Amino acid sequence: MRTNLRRLLAFALTAAMITAPAVSHSEGEALTVKDIPLKLKKAYKNENEYNPLYTQRFGADPGVMEYEGRLYVYMTDDILEVDANGKIKENSYSQIRSINCISSDDLVNWTDHGKIRVAGAAGAAKWANNSWAPCAAHKVIDGKEKFFLYFCNGGNGIGVLTSDSPIGPWKDERGRALIDRTVKNCADVTWLFDPAVMVDDDGTGYLAFGGGVPEGKQAAPGTGRIVRLADDMISLAGDPVRLDVPWLFEDSGINKIGGKYIYSYCSNWQTGGNTLRMTDGAIQYMTADDPLGPYTYAGELFPNEGRFFGLYGNNHHSIACLNGEYYLFYHSRPVEKAMKISGNYRSPQVDRIEILPDGRLKSVVGTMKGVPQLKPLDPFVTVSACTMSHQGGSKVQGTGADAFVQTKEGSWTRVTGANFGTGTAGISVNVKSETGCTLYVTLDSADAPIAAQIDIPAGAQAVEITAPLEASGIHNICFIFDGEAEFLNWKVR
Repeated sequence: MRTNLRRLLAFALTAAMITAPAVSHSEGEALTVKDIPLKLKKAYKNENEYNPLYTQRFGADPGVMEYEGRLYVYMTDDILEVDANGKIKENSYSQIRSINCISSDDLVNWTDHGKIRVAGAAGAAKWANNSWAPCAAHKVIDGKEKFFLYFCNGGNGIGVLTSDSPIGPWKDERGRALIDRTVKNCADVTWLFDPAVMVDDDGTGYLAFGGGVPEGKQAAPGTGRIVRLADDMISLAGDPVRLDVPWLFEDSGINKIGGKYIYSYCSNWQTGGNTLRMTDGAIQYMTADDPLGPYTYAGELFPNEGRFFGLYGNNHHSIACLNGEYYLFYHSRPVEKAMKISGNYRSPQVDRIEILPDGRLKSVVGTMKGVPQLKPLDPFVTVSACTMSHQGGSKVQGTGADAFVQTKEGSWTRVTGANFGTGTAGISVNVKSETGCTLYVTLDSADAPIAAQIDIPAGAQAVEITAPLEASGIHNICFIFDGEAEFLNWKVR
């Protein structure tokens, strides 16, 4: 039946809505994808775990921005490097010229907005060689919301891109670095990188940055800086101020919590014998009454991720607030481990921060469970196919509003905790397959009985196809493909 349907649909109007037949089983039969048979691609995280945030590619140094009830996470685009024999090499970071962006309002299902082309000839900032450790902010300027994406040009400067949307497109209004070694008080910063941005209650922006350990100065490196930004957020309103940060290594953070300014950072790897009880490669924090300091050491927020997950490496974080709760975003190496490779290729994770009654931040325990889903997903509105909690064998191509899921035989995605309410009649998908293939929809898990079968006709244009689907209450929903397709979006009816 499937072959005949494909032949008929190949001659149909591809722009029109197509209705697929209901799934038909023999009495007592519960057909699954294993019965087809179809072998599912490997998932790189466990079914009931929500860290790392995504697994379709790597992403390090998470910089997090809240906007209209969503958290947007911008990340260094770790890409696999291989030698002449095809063997995975240690990550040199030298090939990184893009920034990854994902977002979520429930902290379990993340919409992948694709790669932002930043550095090099194909990027927005053609003067830059690399794009590391991003951070982002938004601010109303001249009555219009604008977005600002800061990034490192390797270890030698910081640039900024602007947009009218948190997902781009992005442009380089300055056409040059915002901070380089010609800026006052920056020539002696070992690593001129790792920006962190904050917009204060009065609309003033601040940028913290810097790192590195000059020889013999591990206890007081003197390489941290913070500067007030001009009203336009893409120029400076003063000279960078030196921060006295004990045992600084890298990874600045700047937040305002409970009326106090919080400067956070990663300690270096030579903290032995310190009197502050800090450990190597851990996230520390300091407090102040003024964003420019002076800051006083307050405690260790997060030990090195190797303490929890076994693989040690650089520790890079962001503190973000959503709905009055605070979260620590960091990176670890679980996808690398699941792929059975080693090269310091990193993936983003999140765990909750508890604010103690006296205002101190309780030390965070890193978990693979992550945080509970904040609210059910609404499947009755159009959902990007790039929204998922789990996946196997799927890739996200395109960027911003044009991102889509690229599938192959056995690839799949899962959305967690969709609320189907009192019941649904069907599901519509927007999808394209030049060769034709079948999409199977299951509820709760990928190996559950098939709830809907959608035969996608061969064609060069995307089609919207509706199939019967009966569901009520809260379920996971899985989309499983037996061939190559471009999956754009879906909704239930």
